Amino acid sequence: MSLPNGFTETSSSALPLHVLERDRFSDWRNALSPALQAWVDAQHFSAAPGALVLLPGEHGIAAAAIGIGDPLDPYSYAHAPHGLPPGDWQLASMLDDGARAALQLGWGLGSYRFDRYKKPARPPARLLLQNADAEALDLLAACVRVRDLVNTPTEHMGPEQLEEVARELAATHGAQLEVIVGDELLARNFPAIHAVGRASHRAPRLIALRWGDSGLPHVALVGKGVCFDTGGLDIKPADGMRNMKKDMGGAAHALALAELIMSRKLPLRLTLLVPAVENAIGPDAFRPGEVIATRQGLSVEIDNTDAEGRVILCDALTYAGEQEPDIVLDFATLTGAARIALGPDLPALFANDDALANDWIAAGERTRDPLWRMPLWRPYLRYLSSGIADLANAGSRMAGAVTAALYLERFVPAQQKWAHLDVYAWNDSDRAGRPPGGEAMALRAAFEMLKGRYAG
Repeated sequence: MSLPNGFTETSSSALPLHVLERDRFSDWRNALSPALQAWVDAQHFSAAPGALVLLPGEHGIAAAAIGIGDPLDPYSYAHAPHGLPPGDWQLASMLDDGARAALQLGWGLGSYRFDRYKKPARPPARLLLQNADAEALDLLAACVRVRDLVNTPTEHMGPEQLEEVARELAATHGAQLEVIVGDELLARNFPAIHAVGRASHRAPRLIALRWGDSGLPHVALVGKGVCFDTGGLDIKPADGMRNMKKDMGGAAHALALAELIMSRKLPLRLTLLVPAVENAIGPDAFRPGEVIATRQGLSVEIDNTDAEGRVILCDALTYAGEQEPDIVLDFATLTGAARIALGPDLPALFANDDALANDWIAAGERTRDPLWRMPLWRPYLRYLSSGIADLANAGSRMAGAVTAALYLERFVPAQQKWAHLDVYAWNDSDRAGRPPGGEAMALRAAFEMLKGRYAG
């Protein structure tokens, strides 16, 4: 297996790298020679989180030290790959297993640059991988998968390309794949997915991947795959449309989580469903005021064509519920309201089962991959009322993330355990380990939660 960017398995020139928490700084400094102590002091290095210092030697750089905060937070280490000079480095500090796994994951996240179209200005520093943590590297691969999928422009990441990714995963892991395309969606009773995607020259589709033995607990993953969102006839302004290649971020999370489950061979049966469409403008675009059918049989009045994600998800969630899995998890870049409420870093979690929600939140705390629970406040269903259909797909600016989740809940069987993650899937700014562009959020937490529930 080839190593991720930022790592090497062999090196004859790797320099020592000291990893320091602030409370260990004094002991480390006092063990240095007087000349190096003076050098460290002159650099004002005190092992503050995110800081680093290069130590000189007779022939140039002899070693380096980085300051970290929480040793179990991967992002504590993410400043190192592009803060240190290019070259090979080997760990000179003793770390326990948890910190070592966090270091490897954080180093990989910090090394990442999306390079499909533009060569990075410089390579990252490489970490000599000693005692590789296989799960940490699989988690890194999943996070990179999300970033790469979201960062790829729509011209190269449409519904058919999402299908190709699913085919690759199925072939790699021995899963079954079924894809329902174009007008076959109508014949197979997925009318809402068809309605949203029919205006595009790229046919809408439902991608279904199945893996695992029938006797194992069944988990269904659903991911919103709107590969580009113009807003439809309720067209977005330019600023709002600019980054809508990322509107398949939910599908990216679901695909990456499915890959992680299969790579780590969790003892469960998996169903992955991705409704993949492009919300385009054209003669056959669905219109405000239309009433569309859904797989569940509920009629939906289209109040706003820019609330299209929930429309394709409702058919997929209905289909997931028909299979009576133990739990259903859906991921979607669904509402700007969730970002207004929680900002870009905290995905909004909605769930109809307290134990499921608490497990996911606790897993997020353990993995330093946070999410925040929001209420399914059912009195707000009044904002989705329609005079001519069973419900509307939108209707009020009030509690937009809540009403979107309530809309989805109408298509989940009452007894079905279900959680919905409204995720931004994007970094607006450049921070260590978080370059601008696509981002995996609460993905590691989701895997940790599933591992705890189904693998002990």
